[in-house]
Amino acid sequence: MTKPDAKPTEEHKGWRHWFHRNPALNLAYRIGVGVIGGLVLIAGIIMIPYPGPGWLVVFAGLAILATEFEWAGRVLKFAKRYYDRWVEWLKRQPSWVRGLVMAGVCAIVLVTCYFLNVFALVGGWFGLDWAWLQSPIFGSR
Repeated sequence: MTKPDAKPTEEHKGWRHWFHRNPALNLAYRIGVGVIGGLVLIAGIIMIPYPGPGWLVVFAGLAILATEFEWAGRVLKFAKRYYDRWVEWLKRQPSWVRGLVMAGVCAIVLVTCYFLNVFALVGGWFGLDWAWLQSPIFGSR
């Protein structure tokens, strides 16, 4: 057993120390963490208005980034604090305000689905080839 104030030996520092010994490996590791954390963060931001774990994925992406980048840890603390404040504020509101917030989220989801051509895709499964279902961006016409 080691003393609590003793410096950890090489074997006790963990696998991350192995990357720190070589600057090139350390840079590659940091870039990998940045890319993976960034992709998870972007996916979470895209998922926020949709049913599911959008905020959880945002926090996971920030947590991944925070393992290597100090700024991400600060952003993670900030985001958690304001997310908790938002949830508490929303809980205190009358049901009509919560309904308006839900209607706004639903509108964002529907508009996004329209622009991503989801309605035309699903309509095609049922033989509905209506022109107004086609997205102006990704429509096939």
